[in-house]
Amino acid sequence: MRVLLAEDDARLGKLTKYMMEQNGIQVEWVQRGDEIVEYASYDDYDVLVLDWMMPGESGVDACKRLRENGYEKAILILTARDDVADRVTGLDAGADDYLVKPFEFAELLARLRALGRRSSQKIQQDVVQVGEFTLNRTAKVLKKKDQVIQLSPREFQIFDLLAQNLGIVVPREIILDRIWGLESEVSSNNIDSYVKLIRKKLDLGDGKTMIHTIRGVGYKLEAE
Repeated sequence: MRVLLAEDDARLGKLTKYMMEQNGIQVEWVQRGDEIVEYASYDDYDVLVLDWMMPGESGVDACKRLRENGYEKAILILTARDDVADRVTGLDAGADDYLVKPFEFAELLARLRALGRRSSQKIQQDVVQVGEFTLNRTAKVLKKKDQVIQLSPREFQIFDLLAQNLGIVVPREIILDRIWGLESEVSSNNIDSYVKLIRKKLDLGDGKTMIHTIRGVGYKLEAE
């Protein structure tokens, strides 16, 4: 198992890393919250263990940002906050589990094993064929034959949502709710801009498009 540990307390971080490694876990340790998203985005961890209070960015904010970008691996929040409201906040941010400090290392290890098993059960590839395009939801990859189409996380989420509703009109309000949340300040113009970028990257040529604008409503994806 590979774990990213984000803990700014040097003594606790060193001890936690040591205990994990003694139990066969590979650990990468960072001490600033603003490093979490960068490390998680460019390396493959089975579980992220994030302290709530971190310099630069809190573990909860980093967790929320990762989930908004489509990150699917398991996340465990460590914190001294033990109020129900705080636990709800952590879980609503996208955490899979929550452990209150001080904790027993045996319990932390047990929770990591449980989260690791849960993650490994999600490895089965979720692949959808849309015309010439192959959408792999697990790997977050869109291909046209053997060519990878480079989509940003938001672009991939929008295309995936449209693919899940192939041939059905998806209102802009639904796209906004599923991708950003209804309370977001993102406007319809932002959605239109993302769709325009996706169309350009799909590059069907001859003015063709798979993503059709339904004026005043939203968008519909159709196979060629």
